[in-house]
Amino acid sequence: MSLIPEVTDHSPLIEVENLWVRYKMRHLTMNAVRGVSFHLGREKLAIVGESGSGKSTVGRALLQLLSDNADVTADVMRFGDFDLRTASEKQMQKIRGAHISMILQDPKYSLNPVITVGEQIAEAYRVHTRASRKEAKARTIEMIKAVQIRNPERVYDLYPHQVSGGMGQRIMIAMMLIAEPDIIIADEPTSALDVTVRLQILAILDDLVQDRGIGLMFISHDLNLVRSFCDRVIIMYGGQIVETIAAKDLDKVQHPYSQGLLNSLPSLEHQREFLPVLDRDPAWMQQMEVRK
Repeated sequence: MSLIPEVTDHSPLIEVENLWVRYKMRHLTMNAVRGVSFHLGREKLAIVGESGSGKSTVGRALLQLLSDNADVTADVMRFGDFDLRTASEKQMQKIRGAHISMILQDPKYSLNPVITVGEQIAEAYRVHTRASRKEAKARTIEMIKAVQIRNPERVYDLYPHQVSGGMGQRIMIAMMLIAEPDIIIADEPTSALDVTVRLQILAILDDLVQDRGIGLMFISHDLNLVRSFCDRVIIMYGGQIVETIAAKDLDKVQHPYSQGLLNSLPSLEHQREFLPVLDRDPAWMQQMEVRK
């Protein structure tokens, strides 16, 4: 079976049904993701929620990047016509980077400290192509420039500790984009960037979705950002999806948790003396247990 998904313009790139992720501890089992179902087309799909809601775990589960004590099950977990549930590690090595890339949140823990950032980006390119070292370096310098880093020839020879947090984040983005994947899973990709650079990076991602028809899974805490940037929004709580809505209709959410997230945002237009604290109802988790 080909690793390249056979999909039409209107069929989903990713299909997930009833995804569970359970971490097996010594004396208990923790459910990190509970019965999640969604699809990703050629669009910008946001996954939002508090820390610990399961957002990043969903993205890592798709690429088999969870720890050994994670038990991942699903009725369907498919990339095009390729079954991600039964893929071997050898097959996943061909999927990761070339077809599905994941931009991780913190470059300090993702970049090799003893290899220059340019060599690391070039290696990501050569793994998935037959490019020579010279061709890979030229392509890497182009990519470094594309993510709005000045003097890319100099930056190519820097080590991770010699670049700022924001530059490290852009280097990670360049590394994930250089192989031109079909899907990008972006986990807080702009969290370390200032406003101006953030807009530049978002413009790059937007161009990829619009021009190349890729699918973007955008994991974020920033509701205002996903409202203006994404097409659809999935809202997660306690490892489960509580609501899915068009980004332009985010103000019309129905679930009390979704409403609580929106109400906790400060607003220049509607100033309040105090921001309300999100009041979690234990019944939300009980409802999830009933749906098992």
